[in-house]
Amino acid sequence: MLRGLDISDMLIIDRLELSFQPGLNVLTGETGAGKSILLDSLGFVLGWRGRADLVRQGAAQGEVTAWFDLPEDHPAQAVLDEAGLPRGDELILRRVNTADGRKTAWVNDRRCSGEVLRALSDTLVELHGQHDDRGLLNPRGHRDILDEFAGLAPARAKTRAAWRDVATARKALAEAEAAMEAIRAEEEFLRHAVGELDTLDPQPGEDASLDAQRRLMQGAERIRDDVARAHQILGYDGAEGAMNDAIKWLDGVAEQADGALDAPLAALARAMVELDEAADGIAAAMDRLEFNPSELEETEERLFAIRGLARKHSVAPDDLSAFADDLRTKLAALDAGDADLAQLRGALSAAQGAYDAAAAALSDKRKAAAKRLDKAVMAELAPLKMERAVFATEITPDTAGPDGTDMVAFTVATNPGAPSGPLNKIASGGELSRFLLALKVCLTKGQSGLTMIFDEIDRGVGGATADAVGRRLASIAAGGQVLVVTHSPQVAALGAHHWRVEKRVTKGMTTSTVVPLSSPDRVDEIARMLAGDTITDQARGAARALLGH
Repeated sequence: MLRGLDISDMLIIDRLELSFQPGLNVLTGETGAGKSILLDSLGFVLGWRGRADLVRQGAAQGEVTAWFDLPEDHPAQAVLDEAGLPRGDELILRRVNTADGRKTAWVNDRRCSGEVLRALSDTLVELHGQHDDRGLLNPRGHRDILDEFAGLAPARAKTRAAWRDVATARKALAEAEAAMEAIRAEEEFLRHAVGELDTLDPQPGEDASLDAQRRLMQGAERIRDDVARAHQILGYDGAEGAMNDAIKWLDGVAEQADGALDAPLAALARAMVELDEAADGIAAAMDRLEFNPSELEETEERLFAIRGLARKHSVAPDDLSAFADDLRTKLAALDAGDADLAQLRGALSAAQGAYDAAAAALSDKRKAAAKRLDKAVMAELAPLKMERAVFATEITPDTAGPDGTDMVAFTVATNPGAPSGPLNKIASGGELSRFLLALKVCLTKGQSGLTMIFDEIDRGVGGATADAVGRRLASIAAGGQVLVVTHSPQVAALGAHHWRVEKRVTKGMTTSTVVPLSSPDRVDEIARMLAGDTITDQARGAARALLGH
């Protein structure tokens, strides 16, 4: 329950503190006196998104504080727990708006975000403005109203999730089909290219290896004769034989040389080892230089084939193997494509089936809820002087979407025997206000601890009808708290607590204030609402009659 509102430097309010009570609280005043500023200020501290230019001209910042009684079982306690904010039997909201637009909020003296304020406000206040009937005039909003009444948020969430699954499955299938079409368009090329690559089977590094072999074979013919002559000179008929003779001659006379030949003989032995190694190396080189002329031709053919294929596919020779793997992957995807597409079509069918089931279940719940809503609204219309009106919720098939397959429209017949039709074509302005009031009462039933605010909900009605609206508001307020901004004297007279909003000009500065009215003051205020600027004795008498004095 809203207990108080403290406003500083907001629009034309310099400082204002209000204390509200349980029951029906009414605020009256001339048009332009600042009643809407009170609601703007309350909406600001509750985190509602509204006008940006709230700070009073010349002030550094505007500030609004609101405090509420908060029973232990109030839904706002759960919001506080989730946000990690302290709970208690009182809730104090404070929000500051600087002149440059920065906003800061506190809950029970702890900083918080605007999102937390809005989550709390959903459990604290229900505002019904004078333009709420626009939602009634637009059938697009009727489905939301029905779902809110029936508490179908979980069923709608399930349907939306199923709709997203259908969209995801449909997108996956479309992408796969497009990819398959692209692959099929180049299937002939893929199979031919893979066949060429498989036949040639190029390996990484093979280009460099073949090129080296080719160069070696091309040069082998020019150097082989010189290598052979070198091998022959180093052989037994050449250097090796001569060194063997020298060792044999020296070894035969070594004993007679008294050790003088030991060192030369050792050197010759070492030289023979080196000579043998050189001869073996030259022999091995000769073996490498030995080749079949057809081998050069085969090497060149393969080298040119690899390079030609690399140019054809615009890749490096060493990348041909990886390129072939890529083409094989595409072919494998093509070969497996039908199976993959069948699987994706199955997934889409399953997702569509889940959506159809969720949408059908949601539709059944809406149809059942529509009967309950019609009955509840009809019960509310009787005390609003519309006992002969007929309210009906029509549900017809609609194009499938995230919120199901239903179109919901509220229809009315305001007179016996008259055909029913859309609200915007059948109901007058005053009737719309009463339909709105009836709907809002039905929607908020069962929400404990909620402060209901009605901003000129009684517009377009007067006399006995306005009295009926006021009595219904008073009845609603009997179990909680209702704030009403009204221009109707019949509604104002039924208030348990009454404030007048006034606009004053002091030293060229316009300010708005709110004055609590005593019993005599209420007579004059209601007389003003009845008679205008000039309050007559007759108007006062009528006001006393309305007040039951």
